[in-house]
Amino acid sequence: MSETKRTFTLRVIVQLLIVVVLLPLLPILISGAWNWWEAWIYAVISTVGFILSRWLAAKRHPDILRERARSMELQDAKAWDRILAPMMALGSVFILIVSGLDKLYGWTPPFSIPIKIVAFVVILWGYVLGTWALMENRFFSGVVRIQTDRGHQVVTTGPYRFVRHPGYVGVLWTYLALPFFLDSLWAFIPAVLTLAASILRTALEDATLQKELPGYKEYAQKTRYRLFPGIW
Repeated sequence: MSETKRTFTLRVIVQLLIVVVLLPLLPILISGAWNWWEAWIYAVISTVGFILSRWLAAKRHPDILRERARSMELQDAKAWDRILAPMMALGSVFILIVSGLDKLYGWTPPFSIPIKIVAFVVILWGYVLGTWALMENRFFSGVVRIQTDRGHQVVTTGPYRFVRHPGYVGVLWTYLALPFFLDSLWAFIPAVLTLAASILRTALEDATLQKELPGYKEYAQKTRYRLFPGIW
Protein backbone atom coordinates (compact mmCIF):
# COMPACT_ATOMS: atom_id res chain seq x y z
CA MET A 1 0.00 0.00 0.00
CA SER A 2 1.34 3.42 -0.92
CA GLU A 3 2.16 6.09 1.68
CA THR A 4 -0.76 8.22 0.45
CA LYS A 5 -3.29 5.39 0.83
CA ARG A 6 -2.04 4.60 4.33
CA THR A 7 -2.40 8.26 5.27
CA PHE A 8 -5.82 8.98 3.75
CA THR A 9 -7.91 6.18 5.21
CA LEU A 10 -11.71 6.42 5.25
CA ARG A 11 -11.63 7.60 8.87
CA VAL A 12 -9.14 10.35 8.07
CA ILE A 13 -11.14 11.45 5.01
CA VAL A 14 -14.30 11.74 7.12
CA GLN A 15 -12.40 13.74 9.74
CA LEU A 16 -11.05 16.05 7.04
CA LEU A 17 -14.54 16.64 5.65
CA ILE A 18 -15.75 17.57 9.14
CA VAL A 19 -12.82 19.95 9.74
CA VAL A 20 -12.77 21.50 6.26
CA VAL A 21 -16.51 21.67 5.46
CA LEU A 22 -18.75 21.21 8.50
CA LEU A 23 -16.96 23.05 11.32
CA PRO A 24 -16.27 26.30 9.43
CA LEU A 25 -20.00 26.54 8.62
CA LEU A 26 -21.16 25.62 12.12
CA PRO A 27 -22.14 29.17 13.22
CA ILE A 28 -24.26 29.59 10.08
CA LEU A 29 -25.85 26.14 10.35
CA ILE A 30 -26.78 26.70 14.00
CA SER A 31 -28.08 30.25 13.58
CA GLY A 32 -29.71 29.77 10.19
CA ALA A 33 -28.35 33.22 9.29
CA TRP A 34 -27.24 32.57 5.71
CA ASN A 35 -26.61 36.29 5.17
CA TRP A 36 -24.14 36.46 8.10
CA TRP A 37 -21.16 37.87 6.20
CA GLU A 38 -18.71 37.67 9.12
CA ALA A 39 -19.38 33.95 9.53
CA TRP A 40 -18.92 33.40 5.78
CA ILE A 41 -15.59 35.22 5.88
CA TYR A 42 -14.46 33.09 8.81
CA ALA A 43 -15.57 29.91 7.00
CA VAL A 44 -13.52 30.84 3.94
CA ILE A 45 -10.44 31.73 6.00
CA SER A 46 -10.73 28.50 7.99
CA THR A 47 -11.19 26.23 4.98
CA VAL A 48 -8.59 27.88 2.75
CA GLY A 49 -6.16 28.25 5.66
CA PHE A 50 -6.41 24.57 6.58
CA ILE A 51 -5.96 23.32 3.01
CA LEU A 52 -3.21 25.79 2.13
CA SER A 53 -1.22 25.21 5.32
CA ARG A 54 -1.24 21.43 4.89
CA TRP A 55 -0.36 21.67 1.21
CA LEU A 56 2.57 24.01 1.85
CA ALA A 57 3.80 21.92 4.78
CA ALA A 58 3.56 18.67 2.79
CA LYS A 59 5.58 20.19 -0.04
CA ARG A 60 8.47 20.75 2.37
CA HIS A 61 7.93 17.70 4.57
CA PRO A 62 6.11 14.91 2.69
CA ASP A 63 5.70 12.77 5.82
CA ILE A 64 4.12 15.42 8.05
CA LEU A 65 0.52 14.69 6.99
CA ARG A 66 0.90 11.04 7.89
CA GLU A 67 2.31 11.99 11.29
CA ARG A 68 -0.60 14.31 12.02
CA ALA A 69 -3.24 11.93 10.65
CA ARG A 70 -2.21 9.12 12.98
CA SER A 71 -1.52 11.30 16.02
CA MET A 72 -4.12 9.89 18.41
CA GLU A 73 -3.18 6.31 17.51
CA LEU A 74 0.45 6.66 18.53
CA GLN A 75 1.32 4.68 21.64
CA ASP A 76 4.14 6.98 22.75
CA ALA A 77 1.95 10.10 22.94
CA LYS A 78 2.00 11.55 26.45
CA ALA A 79 -0.96 10.41 28.55
CA TRP A 80 -1.86 13.95 29.63
CA ASP A 81 -1.93 15.10 26.00
CA ARG A 82 -4.50 12.49 25.11
CA ILE A 83 -6.76 14.64 27.29
CA LEU A 84 -5.51 18.15 26.50
CA ALA A 85 -5.28 17.79 22.70
CA PRO A 86 -8.97 16.81 22.29
CA MET A 87 -9.90 19.41 24.91
CA MET A 88 -8.33 22.17 22.80
CA ALA A 89 -10.07 20.87 19.68
CA LEU A 90 -13.43 20.78 21.47
CA GLY A 91 -12.82 24.27 22.80
CA SER A 92 -12.57 25.63 19.27
CA VAL A 93 -15.80 23.84 18.34
CA PHE A 94 -17.63 25.29 21.36
CA ILE A 95 -16.54 28.81 20.37
CA LEU A 96 -18.33 28.30 17.06
CA ILE A 97 -21.38 26.65 18.64
CA VAL A 98 -21.85 29.44 21.20
CA SER A 99 -21.35 32.09 18.50
CA GLY A 100 -24.07 30.46 16.41
CA LEU A 101 -26.45 30.28 19.37
CA ASP A 102 -25.67 33.90 20.26
CA LYS A 103 -26.59 34.97 16.74
CA LEU A 104 -29.76 32.86 16.80
CA TYR A 105 -31.05 34.30 20.09
CA GLY A 106 -29.50 37.78 19.88
CA TRP A 107 -27.69 37.67 23.20
CA THR A 108 -24.89 40.07 22.20
CA PRO A 109 -25.23 43.38 20.31
CA PRO A 110 -22.96 43.60 17.24
CA PHE A 111 -19.48 44.99 17.75
CA SER A 112 -18.39 48.02 15.74
CA ILE A 113 -16.79 47.66 12.31
CA PRO A 114 -13.37 48.93 13.52
CA ILE A 115 -13.32 46.22 16.21
CA LYS A 116 -14.25 43.60 13.62
CA ILE A 117 -11.51 44.79 11.28
CA VAL A 118 -8.93 44.42 14.06
CA ALA A 119 -10.33 40.98 14.92
CA PHE A 120 -10.16 39.96 11.25
CA VAL A 121 -6.50 41.02 11.01
CA VAL A 122 -5.68 39.08 14.19
CA ILE A 123 -7.46 35.96 12.91
CA LEU A 124 -5.63 36.19 9.59
CA TRP A 125 -2.31 36.73 11.36
CA GLY A 126 -3.01 33.72 13.56
CA TYR A 127 -3.50 31.49 10.53
CA VAL A 128 -0.37 32.85 8.84
CA LEU A 129 1.73 32.29 11.95
CA GLY A 130 0.35 28.77 12.42
CA THR A 131 1.04 27.93 8.77
CA TRP A 132 4.59 29.28 9.03
CA ALA A 133 5.23 27.15 12.12
CA LEU A 134 3.79 24.06 10.44
CA MET A 135 5.95 24.61 7.34
CA GLU A 136 9.09 25.19 9.37
CA ASN A 137 8.70 22.29 11.79
CA ARG A 138 8.77 18.79 10.32
CA PHE A 139 7.97 17.44 13.80
CA PHE A 140 4.77 19.47 14.26
CA SER A 141 2.65 16.56 15.45
CA GLY A 142 -0.94 16.54 16.62
CA VAL A 143 0.14 15.12 19.99
CA VAL A 144 3.13 15.62 22.26
CA ARG A 145 5.68 12.85 21.83
CA ILE A 146 9.41 12.47 21.23
CA GLN A 147 9.50 11.30 17.63
CA THR A 148 12.50 8.98 17.74
CA ASP A 149 11.04 7.10 14.78
CA ARG A 150 11.37 10.28 12.68
CA GLY A 151 14.74 11.52 13.93
CA HIS A 152 13.27 14.22 16.15
CA GLN A 153 15.46 17.33 16.39
CA VAL A 154 15.12 20.82 17.80
CA VAL A 155 13.76 23.37 15.31
CA THR A 156 15.21 26.86 15.75
CA THR A 157 14.37 28.54 12.44
CA GLY A 158 11.45 30.63 11.22
CA PRO A 159 9.05 31.73 13.98
CA TYR A 160 10.88 29.43 16.41
CA ARG A 161 13.55 32.12 16.63
CA PHE A 162 11.11 34.34 18.53
CA VAL A 163 9.00 31.99 20.68
CA ARG A 164 9.29 28.29 21.40
CA HIS A 165 5.69 27.40 20.53
CA PRO A 166 4.56 29.67 17.68
CA GLY A 167 1.87 27.26 16.52
CA TYR A 168 0.04 27.69 19.81
CA VAL A 169 0.48 31.46 19.61
CA GLY A 170 -1.36 31.55 16.28
CA VAL A 171 -4.17 29.38 17.64
CA LEU A 172 -4.58 31.42 20.82
CA TRP A 173 -4.87 34.77 19.09
CA THR A 174 -7.37 33.34 16.61
CA TYR A 175 -9.56 31.93 19.39
CA LEU A 176 -9.50 35.21 21.31
CA ALA A 177 -10.36 37.28 18.22
CA LEU A 178 -13.23 35.07 17.02
CA PRO A 179 -15.81 36.23 19.61
CA PHE A 180 -15.24 39.84 18.50
CA PHE A 181 -15.54 38.97 14.82
CA LEU A 182 -18.65 36.80 15.30
CA ASP A 183 -20.38 39.20 17.74
CA SER A 184 -20.50 36.93 20.77
CA LEU A 185 -19.50 37.92 24.29
CA TRP A 186 -20.64 34.49 25.48
CA ALA A 187 -18.09 32.83 23.18
CA PHE A 188 -15.36 34.26 25.39
CA ILE A 189 -16.20 31.58 27.96
CA PRO A 190 -15.02 28.64 25.80
CA ALA A 191 -12.28 30.88 24.33
CA VAL A 192 -10.79 31.64 27.75
CA LEU A 193 -11.14 28.01 28.88
CA THR A 194 -9.34 26.91 25.70
CA LEU A 195 -6.67 29.52 26.36
CA ALA A 196 -6.13 28.05 29.84
CA ALA A 197 -5.88 24.51 28.42
CA SER A 198 -3.42 25.76 25.79
CA ILE A 199 -1.18 27.38 28.39
CA LEU A 200 -1.21 24.21 30.49
CA ARG A 201 -0.42 22.10 27.43
CA THR A 202 2.42 24.44 26.46
CA ALA A 203 3.93 24.22 29.95
CA LEU A 204 3.76 20.41 30.00
CA GLU A 205 5.07 20.09 26.44
CA ASP A 206 7.93 22.47 27.07
CA ALA A 207 8.94 20.62 30.24
CA THR A 208 8.83 17.32 28.34
CA LEU A 209 11.00 18.64 25.53
CA GLN A 210 13.54 20.11 27.94
CA LYS A 211 13.76 16.78 29.74
CA GLU A 212 13.69 14.35 26.82
CA LEU A 213 14.74 16.06 23.57
CA PRO A 214 18.52 16.54 23.19
CA GLY A 215 19.44 20.17 22.57
CA TYR A 216 16.09 21.63 23.58
CA LYS A 217 17.26 22.88 26.97
CA GLU A 218 20.05 24.85 25.27
CA TYR A 219 17.55 26.20 22.75
CA ALA A 220 15.26 27.29 25.60
CA GLN A 221 18.11 29.27 27.13
CA LYS A 222 18.52 31.24 23.88
CA THR A 223 14.82 31.56 22.98
CA ARG A 224 13.50 32.48 26.38
CA TYR A 225 9.77 32.80 25.85
CA ARG A 226 7.28 30.00 25.33
CA LEU A 227 4.22 31.93 24.09
CA PHE A 228 4.24 35.59 25.05
CA PRO A 229 7.43 37.56 24.27
CA GLY A 230 8.54 39.55 27.29
CA ILE A 231 6.10 37.72 29.60
CA TRP A 232 6.30 33.92 29.48
